[in-house]
Amino acid sequence: MAGTIPLSLTQQFDEFGKPLSGALLYIIQAGTVSTPQQPYQDASLTILQPNPIQLDAAGRVPQFFLADGYIKVRLDDKFGVTQLARDGVLVIGPSAGGGGGGGVDPTTLIQTGAIQPFYATGVLAGFVRMNGRTIGSATSGASERANADCQALFNFLWNGDSTLPVAPSRGASSAADWAANKTIATPDFRGCAISGLDDMGNVPANRLTATYFGASGLTLGAFGGGESIALTIGQMPSHYHAAGIYDPTHGHPAFGAAVTQNTFQTGTAPNPCTYSPNQTIGIGAAATGVRVNSSNGIDTTYSAGGGAAFRTLGPRKLCTLYIKL
Repeated sequence: MAGTIPLSLTQQFDEFGKPLSGALLYIIQAGTVSTPQQPYQDASLTILQPNPIQLDAAGRVPQFFLADGYIKVRLDDKFGVTQLARDGVLVIGPSAGGGGGGGVDPTTLIQTGAIQPFYATGVLAGFVRMNGRTIGSATSGASERANADCQALFNFLWNGDSTLPVAPSRGASSAADWAANKTIATPDFRGCAISGLDDMGNVPANRLTATYFGASGLTLGAFGGGESIALTIGQMPSHYHAAGIYDPTHGHPAFGAAVTQNTFQTGTAPNPCTYSPNQTIGIGAAATGVRVNSSNGIDTTYSAGGGAAFRTLGPRKLCTLYIKL
């Protein structure tokens, strides 16, 4: 989407009421000192307008158009004396909707770089999807959007997140890379929920630490967390296994040798007691059959569980995340 600012098609005067003939209007990227932002002669943003824009002999500003977003302007007279300087000027475009649009493009109500969840999957006017694909100029070959209206977001991302890939390589400035028809990747939020940085201008809250988040919670665009996790032994809760001793019973058979001598009998019938001092009595060998189930090395308890990963995601509904051009 494209628009303009109230200075377009106006006549400018100096402090004495004389037209600012030959004055120069500079169009600058918002939040910067002097980084140029390209103006155009047409609403399609295809015909370049010189920057700075020179006022005519009557001090009139020619019509010009800009990509949606915010800009900075500076108006100098022909001697280089600044007459007007403003930052954060909103580019206003035509309303595409009906029913009281008021001549204001609804897509300009939020700044370049603002994130918008939207219940759709395709293209959204004034936005691009945060899918890791690239944006750039009309001749850049960008995969998500290649159009002049991407310039403001291109500059915003280039200056705001140095980790975003610029192809074929990152140059000296966003303006230089845009002019060279390079591309920059949009932040990749596929399958990701949005969380606040752990500091956001304050001291870290330590709610997102590298130990558990898996990345720095202080870095814009950092990715961490996961869909599932498999516990290690060290992560399992402290517990014990019940153990028991099992004996299925067993016997010990006795045997004896023949009586050899000095056998005598005491007692009276029918319960005599016979004693043979030279008789050999033995106990036969037998396995005990005792089994100990434990985890202390004597034996092992029966194992259980498969060690599979388990879900860590809570309930959620899906939509598409867009970022403002």
